[in-house]
Amino acid sequence: MTTAALTTPDQDTVQVDVFIAAPPDRVFNALVDPRQLVQWWGEKGMYRVTKLQADVRPGGKWRSDGVGEDGKPFHVEGEYVEVDPPRLLVHTWQGSYQTGPKTLVRFELGKEGTGTRVRVHHSGFAGNVKDAQDHGHRWIRVLGWMDAYLVHNQTIDQRPAFVPPAQPA
Repeated sequence: MTTAALTTPDQDTVQVDVFIAAPPDRVFNALVDPRQLVQWWGEKGMYRVTKLQADVRPGGKWRSDGVGEDGKPFHVEGEYVEVDPPRLLVHTWQGSYQTGPKTLVRFELGKEGTGTRVRVHHSGFAGNVKDAQDHGHRWIRVLGWMDAYLVHNQTIDQRPAFVPPAQPA
């Protein structure tokens, strides 16, 4: 079961915290393995990643290519800053659709029972509260997709549309 909490403690950072009932090594691999990531990152009628290139080491580059709901291609790319499998993955993030600065994404994966506590910190929004909030909601959706893939073996083409958990008022 996935639970999520979205907080924006300042105007620069989004934090999303979820539990995924899969071990940390499976979660880490789902984030960096090109064969796996294209199976779960996306949703019918929304957008989907179609290719991932990843040199998973500090200083290594990564790039994901995809198709938006409008059929137009997009990409997101960056550089790995810290890599400590299966507990930590930190990389920069720059989307072809972004007009703002390059941001930083930090995945902290902690063993919790038979599953993994996943904490995502996405920073560098330079006070753009709306962009930070939008990314926070997207991270909740993306981690829900990962949960469906790892826990229920559902790929993009097999799973129903993701409905995010209700957020506290």
